[in-house]
Amino acid sequence: MLTAKDLNQLDAKGICVDVIEKQLEYFKNGFPFLQLDRAATVGDGIYRFDPGKTNELEHIFEEGIGQCTISKFVPASGAATRMFKELHEYMQSADAKESNAIKEIFNRLPDFAFYNGLNRIMQAQQIAVTDKKGIAAAILLPAGLNYGSLPKGMLLFHKYTDGSRTALEEHLVEGAAYARNAGGTVNLHFTVSPEHQKGFENLVDSKTRIYAELFGVRYNISFSQQKSSTDTVAVNRNNIPIRDGDGNLLFRPGGHGALLENLNDLQGDIIFIKNIDNVVPDKLKPATIQYKKVLAGLSMHLQKSIFAYIRTLREKQSAEIIQEVKTFLSEQLSFRLPAAFSTWPADRQREYLLNMLNRPVRVCGMVKNEGEPGGGPFWVRNADGSASLQIAESSQIDMNNPQQKAMAANATHFNPVDLVCAVNDCDGKRFNLLEYRDPDTGFISVKSKDGVELKAQELPGLWNGSMAHWNTVFVEVPVDTFNPVKTVNDLLRPQHQ
Repeated sequence: MLTAKDLNQLDAKGICVDVIEKQLEYFKNGFPFLQLDRAATVGDGIYRFDPGKTNELEHIFEEGIGQCTISKFVPASGAATRMFKELHEYMQSADAKESNAIKEIFNRLPDFAFYNGLNRIMQAQQIAVTDKKGIAAAILLPAGLNYGSLPKGMLLFHKYTDGSRTALEEHLVEGAAYARNAGGTVNLHFTVSPEHQKGFENLVDSKTRIYAELFGVRYNISFSQQKSSTDTVAVNRNNIPIRDGDGNLLFRPGGHGALLENLNDLQGDIIFIKNIDNVVPDKLKPATIQYKKVLAGLSMHLQKSIFAYIRTLREKQSAEIIQEVKTFLSEQLSFRLPAAFSTWPADRQREYLLNMLNRPVRVCGMVKNEGEPGGGPFWVRNADGSASLQIAESSQIDMNNPQQKAMAANATHFNPVDLVCAVNDCDGKRFNLLEYRDPDTGFISVKSKDGVELKAQELPGLWNGSMAHWNTVFVEVPVDTFNPVKTVNDLLRPQHQ
């Protein structure tokens, strides 16, 4: 039962009572599993392009730059705590037992891009090279580099002859290569946490002029924070809302799906999406740049065809046009119509096709599955009997169902968060992206706060359920375009050296 105090708290956060009631319903009943039809594979839901086709799509992108506004959206919220989890545990342990990962860190300290700064701190604080816990503290704590609290975007990732670059700087460099608008402006948007926004702003102020002069561009860099209205209420194991010491409802961040609101606010016709930690040194950038242009070129090509079909369907209706659009949906957008479609009256068929076409478009890069964590590409059965392409996380799949589990095991590729989005309709108006998500694709997890177990709820993932009702296309991209930094040891991989 919500009290008057609760209602005031909800009003201050911008959350409707209906939203809380729906969240509580999900806690009680859970989220339904997706109904997999089969794994998407090359030739069956995933495109694989030969060099001639990639060159053609790159050309389409280059030709289309002057006709649209391009932006790049980079989720960069949160501290790099998980990146240094093992080093934290080592520093705080009573013994000096070293895992293989810890041994690698200390054996290869000079190979890190942040080593020069660390070395200066060690000298200033008189930390001996044999004092490994002292070195760990110098890396992690505020008296040193403070890397245990800073966000990934502000950490030095790569060494160059003229210095080292942070992850954010690598996005500046990438943006200049494939997100440059016709007038030379590069629009970059980073989602950040409130406590780190000033640090990001200072970093941008100190670096953008350097890269603007180097690449002959103008940077338009903006930031946003996850909205309070996207927080979700926490409950106990009996699904009763938890309250803090002052009697206020306890809320938790809604996960990366909450960033759909930020994406919805972003200006731009074509929007690249890429995580903050998936960057490489300049020597490995060519493949990344090429395939970003390929994905964008395909999105432009598909959008042009979609707009043409929408206009045709609006103007006239014939069996020939209906059949042509059906073929386009099947062969170009990998959408299977409901089995009953052929029995519908012509007017209903036309309206259904218009509805299917008139949606945002996302072209998603997919890499071969080599054991990295991440959602996979699947054909999914929809409630109306149709089937479409979706990115599915393991939590969305009923692993207790042998058939569904087998389909999940057949996945050959996974999602590296490499998307290009076309977000305007054929009349030039921006889609309201919130209308194209599937609210039934959230996730419930068990967490702990101050020693108390709680159940938390995450909103439909940004590239999962939040884009469930987009027109979706999967394209195989080279595995070397995906080099995320999940742990500090990843920076020691050859790709980051």
